[in-house]
Amino acid sequence: MKFIYCPICSDKLIEKEIGDEGLVRYCASCQRPYFDEPSSCVEVLVINERNQILLLKQNYITETHWGVVSGHVTNGETLEETVVREVLEETGQEVERMQYVESYYFMPNELIMAGFIAFVHAKPFNNSNEVDDLMWCEIGEVNKYIARVNNMSGIHFDNSMRVLKMNN
Repeated sequence: MKFIYCPICSDKLIEKEIGDEGLVRYCASCQRPYFDEPSSCVEVLVINERNQILLLKQNYITETHWGVVSGHVTNGETLEETVVREVLEETGQEVERMQYVESYYFMPNELIMAGFIAFVHAKPFNNSNEVDDLMWCEIGEVNKYIARVNNMSGIHFDNSMRVLKMNN
């Protein structure tokens, strides 16, 4: 489905540059972007060489909890290319290898999300206009911070931990 009018307020959508997503349809009244539905995204748990998890804060999603890297697949891009691009753009980390975990359907935003684990060697964080804060977190501390309500980060963290235990 391609949106022309806002499904909330009925205003005609405009095209607006949104972060690393490029030009997208956008409702100026609701201040919300709209992607073709259902949209394909990646959900990426980033792990460094010390087995720390990278968590990020995006206040436009939640001001109280942290999440993992996620982003929309652009036309002509593979899921793996999206993982590499989103991790680099949002955090400054370079993916050395990755592993597919599971896919999810996030009904509130009609998103099909492909979940991956990305392995990196920690580098200094970059300044992304989409991310308000970043931190490396010990695995045992993640549940203190990670979003679990109306967000796939917590579910993806749990599933990724199961996959990592199976591989050891």
